[in-house]
Amino acid sequence: MSQQTAQQDGGTPRPWWREATMWLVVGGPALVVVAGILTLVLALRYPDPVLDEKPAAKTSAAQLPAGKARNHAATGGQQ
Repeated sequence: MSQQTAQQDGGTPRPWWREATMWLVVGGPALVVVAGILTLVLALRYPDPVLDEKPAAKTSAAQLPAGKARNHAATGGQQ
């Protein structure tokens, strides 16, 4: 209810915290801030483990045609 409507009805204007529209406007960004802080806390408390880098396995003879086709497609058929 706006201030003009309240005055037309003969009542007093409502306090700002009793307006539903105000909670919709303030509630969305406030929820995003809380979710961001929660995400930061979870990321710092439970970090992902570091993976060991292992050398790539040698390609088998069965995978050679696929590798050749991939390279051909990536270079546009140029050699």
